[in-house]
Amino acid sequence: MTETTTAMLTLRTIVELREALHDAERPVALVPTMGALHEGHLALLERARAQCATVVMSLFVNPTQFAPGEDLRSYPRNEDADARLAAAAGVDVLFAPPASEIYPDGFASTIHVAGVSERLEGAARGSSHFDGVATVVAKLLNIVGPQIAYFGQKDAQQALVIKRLVRDLDMPVLIEVCPTVRAGDGLALSSRNAYLSDSERVRATALHRALSAAARAIAGGENDAAAALSPAREQLAAADIEPEYLEISDPETLVPLAHVVGPVLIALAARVGNARLIDNVIATPGQEPR
Repeated sequence: MTETTTAMLTLRTIVELREALHDAERPVALVPTMGALHEGHLALLERARAQCATVVMSLFVNPTQFAPGEDLRSYPRNEDADARLAAAAGVDVLFAPPASEIYPDGFASTIHVAGVSERLEGAARGSSHFDGVATVVAKLLNIVGPQIAYFGQKDAQQALVIKRLVRDLDMPVLIEVCPTVRAGDGLALSSRNAYLSDSERVRATALHRALSAAARAIAGGENDAAAALSPAREQLAAADIEPEYLEISDPETLVPLAHVVGPVLIALAARVGNARLIDNVIATPGQEPR
């Protein structure tokens, strides 16, 4: 695409997309999404628009990253609304393929990223979750051929898996991880927030309060991980939320830590009503949490 482009293209096949991008001005950005766009997605698009000449947004609810019994069928979908938001954000090409385009008959390949994919979300949701993520992201990177791809820190483990995938397979793309976007009350923006009732939405704010409490403990000098997590558990209990996991881990390997000696990832997953929510913060001894 060029500076004279005024209308966003919506394309549904790989052939069409590659043809449209053949002479596109570089660098090309890719912002992968599953739709149900919110301000977090729009922040990624804004960063991509500021840094790249051509912006591609994919809109694809990837079936292979949902385990049986998860919310594939009910996952929020509104392509018309998403397309309007994408166009307003300056997207040049919206790639919205059907599942049969990404996974044609006879598709038989899966990418597994060992180690970093097997903890936290991998342990909670099963190995097939990140296998599905890694496979679809690898396909999108191969299809689009971007110079930069943008992901959010809210899905910190996903970003680590994708960085490892790109490194291990020598893919010529920079993975840029952008800060988590939060509502005024601290709740991390997520498409699954749409599942929350008004009262559940209030309860869900305890997730960020919990993470912040643990981060403040670490910033204040607490180096015992279990002790640092104690005020976080208190915040969750006060909101009647039982975490699926609440862990302090190495921010690059996700190996659980018993003692804090440098920056750490504090990660949390919990169900609030019908919504399964995840969040995280980076905490460093002696520094305000971020």
